Amino acid sequence: MNSGPLFPENAQDNRIVLLHTCCAPCGSSSIERLLHEKNEVTIFFSNSNIFPEEEFFKRLHYVEKLANFYKIALIPDIYDHESWKKKVSGLENEPETGKRCFECFKFNLEKTAQKAQQLSISSFATTLTVSPHKNSMQIFEAGKNFPEFNKYDFKKQNGFLRSIELSKELDLYRQEYCGCEFSLKNRVR
Repeated sequence: MNSGPLFPENAQDNRIVLLHTCCAPCGSSSIERLLHEKNEVTIFFSNSNIFPEEEFFKRLHYVEKLANFYKIALIPDIYDHESWKKKVSGLENEPETGKRCFECFKFNLEKTAQKAQQLSISSFATTLTVSPHKNSMQIFEAGKNFPEFNKYDFKKQNGFLRSIELSKELDLYRQEYCGCEFSLKNRVR
């Protein structure tokens, strides 16, 4: 179990957080926690890494269900898999949590930073940190060039376990792989 404060030292109460959300299960406990801490949350579903395109729209459908449950705004980004593939070109054979994942994190966080700027939202975070399959420190490193990025570690306080509970309660689709075609090839069968 992770311990320590959820919020970074510079966190403030009663603010809007643009939350990059990779999927509904990861979003569930992350949103619950942010709302519990009296933040306003807007979901940003930006995941051009997801393959195939049908999987992108399936995950988006369940994120819409989650947004409706919490009665919060959802902004879906366009699906641009080709741009993502260019970003990770040459890293296709990297292992999970390797250089390809790091570039993928940077890609998604940059898109979220751009959307936060466009919406004049001064704070954003990502649900990627709730997964035990993702290295939060690697995600924080990917976000260090974005001043609006807040280092929320949603694994803390049993965030992953809570996401499993909420997924069952809300009947959310839990995928078997990260999202990209490279993680799909390497998933445990």
